[in-house]
Amino acid sequence: MTFTDSLNCTKTRLCRPAEWAKQCLMPGILGFALLTSGLGTAQAQETLRAGGTPSGIPFTFLDVQTNEITGAMVEVINALGEDMGYDVTVQESQFNALIPSLTSGRIDIISAAMLKTPERAEVVAFSDDVYPYGEGVIIQRDYSGDIATLEDLEGQVIGAQVGTTYVRQLEESGLFPEIRNYDTLADMMRDVSVGRIVAGVGDAPIMSYQLNQGRFPDLKLAEEYEQQMVGYIGLAVAQDNIELLEQVNVSLAKLQEDGTLEAIFDAWGL
Repeated sequence: MTFTDSLNCTKTRLCRPAEWAKQCLMPGILGFALLTSGLGTAQAQETLRAGGTPSGIPFTFLDVQTNEITGAMVEVINALGEDMGYDVTVQESQFNALIPSLTSGRIDIISAAMLKTPERAEVVAFSDDVYPYGEGVIIQRDYSGDIATLEDLEGQVIGAQVGTTYVRQLEESGLFPEIRNYDTLADMMRDVSVGRIVAGVGDAPIMSYQLNQGRFPDLKLAEEYEQQMVGYIGLAVAQDNIELLEQVNVSLAKLQEDGTLEAIFDAWGL
């Protein structure tokens, strides 16, 4: 409001109070409303909602002491968020619900042990590579025989985690009369342990970590097995969120160059 406008308002107030309120108060009220609305939008944009699974140890898992999702990929998204200027919140989700949560707008980014595949890239946008990844075969420690390829398990009942690429690849192989799906790798490993299935195919780094932590002492990874489904973990955003994807890739390159990513994965034994 200019000085002249102020004089006009003073004259109006002396003669017509209703008009004075309309001319002088309403612009101020509207301006304040727009200002606070803008602040609210900015504050909402400062929070990055990430999705992680409760059972993908050591990449993402539920810490029962804090009741929060933690792990290597949580540290990665926190480091990225700090570099990009976001406050990060991590929401718990089962693996097969991560992409639906992203595409429906319940989360902004997936930061979990998700392998980049052409099929997934049709519905989400992947970042640059974060971590090399491949499958492993888990069997009982006293299993007799060598397992170099999946053909060595032909005719057996095996398992895989629902929502992973391994399920489709195992089905397409035509080698197995039954492929049982599990919500978590721990559930699958438990069934191998008690003999409900002969073997399980899953993420080698996660199963290796479980074994190194002393879980399932009666199991082992097939040492001779040659990985056939090797790829890379990537962060995922909605396909139309190009701005966020560009921010993620810029920050990811910085964290790779300065050694932050390597230090995070080393700290988790990866």
